[in-house]
Amino acid sequence: AGEHRLSALRCGHLFGYGCIEKWLKGQAGKCPQCNKKAKRSDIVVLYARTLKALDTSEQEHMKSSLEKEQMLRRKAELESAQSRLQLQVLTDECSKLRQQVQELKALMARHSGGSSQQPSNSRSCFPGCLSSQGQHKYHFERAFLVSQAGNCRVMAYCDPLSCLVVSQPSPQSTLLPGWGVKMMSAVNLKSSQYVPIHSKQIRGLAFSSRADGLLLSAALDHTLTLTSLTTNTVVQTYNAGRPVWSCCWCLDDTNYVYAGLVNGAVLVYDLRDTSAHVQELAPQKSRCPVVSVSYLPRMASASLPYGGLMAGTLEGACFWEQKASRSYQPHHLLLEPGGCIDLQTEASTRHCLATFRPNRNHGCLRCVVMQLTCTQLTDGAEEVLCSCRPVQTLTAGPTCKLLTKNAIFQSPEDDGSILVCAGDEASNSAMLWDAGSGSLLQKLPADLPVLDVCPYEVNRSSFLATLTEKMVKIYKWQ
Repeated sequence: AGEHRLSALRCGHLFGYGCIEKWLKGQAGKCPQCNKKAKRSDIVVLYARTLKALDTSEQEHMKSSLEKEQMLRRKAELESAQSRLQLQVLTDECSKLRQQVQELKALMARHSGGSSQQPSNSRSCFPGCLSSQGQHKYHFERAFLVSQAGNCRVMAYCDPLSCLVVSQPSPQSTLLPGWGVKMMSAVNLKSSQYVPIHSKQIRGLAFSSRADGLLLSAALDHTLTLTSLTTNTVVQTYNAGRPVWSCCWCLDDTNYVYAGLVNGAVLVYDLRDTSAHVQELAPQKSRCPVVSVSYLPRMASASLPYGGLMAGTLEGACFWEQKASRSYQPHHLLLEPGGCIDLQTEASTRHCLATFRPNRNHGCLRCVVMQLTCTQLTDGAEEVLCSCRPVQTLTAGPTCKLLTKNAIFQSPEDDGSILVCAGDEASNSAMLWDAGSGSLLQKLPADLPVLDVCPYEVNRSSFLATLTEKMVKIYKWQ
């Protein structure tokens, strides 16, 4: 009412009539809101039934609070980045120290036992075989239902984040189709959110020794993907052109990763090159899918001091020895022809585990523990011949229809002994053996066939996770 009745200029901004008159005189005929030219004849008086005065002080207070919170968030992000950097430095230093300890142990074993002496039996390959194994074993801790619909496939453990990730189809397939991973905390044993990654089934998951929480994943949608678990976003995707069956990191230089393809080839990627692979390790004999790849780092081992990539296919295995010039020399490992569904390695002792399906000659699933060795072709020459020889054969049930992943790892007793854990379809369980004696230590039951096995450590405690297509079971060593 009065001089402050509701009015507007041609630009549409609303003011009191008396204020507009003053502004047009004092601002050379401009709207104070948008600075458009205006004159007194442009004033339009508006007629409104009711007017309500609004107190904007609360809004201004909220704006100032938001700016303060944003400033605190930026400060927290900066402190978090600094902490991650410090953690990365400490983790790298710890990894170097661990590697030095392993090299010293290998050197001590070589000098004490003599480098020219070869183990005469399987027991001598594993110092400190479990003679008193009954004192400790894996006890059931907790079970997680990952996917009610099933189709879980592989899992991996991230040590810096203390997180177990499991591949699964999208829980909301109609809204968000595809595949991703379910994250589970290994500290409080609680499941976390689902992270979408691929459009088709995931066949391989791998973490590196880096502390940045980068997850490497391989899938049948022809892609190799890097996902940050700190932000739950895909940061890099490579198109391999063919379905990718397996993947792993280079443990001597974490800038490089490997992808095993359906045609038997292995692609080498440099994370600093976001366009394509930098090298292709072509299949030497058969063009079967590469079901597993794992990297053995360089170390002062008496049996195999060289680093390289171990690639396992359905028809056999090949060790790609890595030279100093980023070149790779293939060494074909003599395995049984056909039926190999998985090939895993144990870095510290240079042993590998090959799993074979039942066939005409052998009616049971067999897990063969082999020792990797190398011999010089001529005295003083750099050329070597890498080979493997069986030291232990472990048998399970008579059926094997699925491609499963097993594990060979050091015993939580830390006495130098090696354990083998593999799924047994016939009994829907995971079998745990002592690789030195070949004795069956435990039989961990499951409702469905065990597809993957993952040993890990949290807060100086050892755990073992088994995966079926629906559920993860956690066991604690005690």
